[in-house]
Amino acid sequence: MTPEELVEKTSVQSEALRIFVQQQTTRLADFGRRLQQIVQQLRKNIEVRDTNFAEEFNQFVRDLRDTLDKREPVWTELRAQIRQIPSKSWTGDLALSAKGLNSRAKVLSRASDEFGTEYDRFRKDYKSFTAAKLNVWLLTACQADIQNLTGKIVFIAREISRKTDQHRSPYAK
Repeated sequence: MTPEELVEKTSVQSEALRIFVQQQTTRLADFGRRLQQIVQQLRKNIEVRDTNFAEEFNQFVRDLRDTLDKREPVWTELRAQIRQIPSKSWTGDLALSAKGLNSRAKVLSRASDEFGTEYDRFRKDYKSFTAAKLNVWLLTACQADIQNLTGKIVFIAREISRKTDQHRSPYAK
């Protein structure tokens, strides 16, 4: 693959991951609200009305894990291909595309941070909840994987941007 194709593919994959993470953040926020309600009902000795919560949450976490596992090889391959490109091949004419990728990576990083925030909120409410077995450990692993993958994507985007800036002609700077 050419450097231009790699930047474009990485940019598309980064955007797809951002959309996915934002969707999962919304779903996790919904589960967090439901958990808060259940915890309040238990404290007040009211019958819990949300009887499907544990089953739906565990399914959500399994689906999240499966999707992340499917996306990981794509990112591993992309990162390997980017590392194989010699530094001289990152020409200055790719600077605009590289800056676009860098911008998308930053937006992905914000989405990942939002997911982490929702995860922290959920975990805070979960500490006082023992009525059902929830696979929170799997959610913890997923959250860590999202953070790690995002960090790697941001690093690669910065490196590509840096390399393309180095090879820009002096009059373009």
